[in-house]
Amino acid sequence: MKMTRVLCVAAFAAGIAALLIASPVRLGGQQKTNAAVGIDADDIGGVVTSAKGPEAGVWVIAETTNLPTKFVKIVVTDDQGRYALPDLPKATYDVWVRGYGLVDSPKVKAAPGKVLNLKAVVAPNEAAAAEYYPAIYWYSMLKIPDKSEFPLGKAKTQDHWLAGVKTHGCISCHQLGNKLTRSIPKELGEFKSSLEAWQRRVLSGQASEVMMRNLDDIEPKRALQLFADWTDRIATGEFPASKPSRPQGVERNVVITLWDWATPQAYLHDEIASDKRNPTVNANGLIYGSPEDSTDFMPILDPMRHKATEIKVPVRDPNTPDTMFIARSESLMLAPSP
Repeated sequence: MKMTRVLCVAAFAAGIAALLIASPVRLGGQQKTNAAVGIDADDIGGVVTSAKGPEAGVWVIAETTNLPTKFVKIVVTDDQGRYALPDLPKATYDVWVRGYGLVDSPKVKAAPGKVLNLKAVVAPNEAAAAEYYPAIYWYSMLKIPDKSEFPLGKAKTQDHWLAGVKTHGCISCHQLGNKLTRSIPKELGEFKSSLEAWQRRVLSGQASEVMMRNLDDIEPKRALQLFADWTDRIATGEFPASKPSRPQGVERNVVITLWDWATPQAYLHDEIASDKRNPTVNANGLIYGSPEDSTDFMPILDPMRHKATEIKVPVRDPNTPDTMFIARSESLMLAPSP
């Protein structure tokens, strides 16, 4: 089991594992394919079909809250629509299908050791299909200033500006283009325009001063106008022109395991499971998270027992303020986050 990355409060481990096709068990209800999947007592496997036939390169997701922490496992179907969810802890799972060109199928209850054939649901239109596109496809709809507009504030060139809205700026901290960021959540407040909403949005939370600093590098007024235009166009029904391709080749061999840990109000910046210089240290042991400045508690995950705990991190000075360590003002944050 490898721990490779943490996103928000869900940690995921990605390991390369071939779909289990050896020792075939015949699947009932298969009329147009010779597909067979081998499973054992702790697997769920079967074939995914839709009105168009077998669905290749789509995700099959198994999720349960029966364990001490929410647990999810995800695999990808092969070219005959076959899948196998391996090594599942004993629990009752909700299992469903997600994929490009589809909408989520109804969730089906299942337990390990069962053959489960699933019906995928073809998206009724392109707009519905686009809701499942990767965030970056939506973010690519952001208009950028023409080269003739530069220099623009501190941005000397268009490349400089692009770096500021990508890896050197916004995306260095969080995803952009997901449902939350490509729309204006009602929890943010009431605003006369999306421009006004974006002016408020970038003041939110402990990292607000970082957002202000990054905006200053790309000329805040122009940048916020473009972000407002982006959300306005999406709100009126525009969606990405490009379509993502489904996983191909070895991409279909990836098995993803996720656990919820920390709290809904915290986020995880990093995690560690071993010593990078000697990665066999702490095999199957606890995983420790770093929540940066979102909480005083360090989250801990036991991936073998599927249990999440946390401990309060001691500080030398008990009067240490709950604030961003790089904040330059006396304010804890410029405005609260929803």
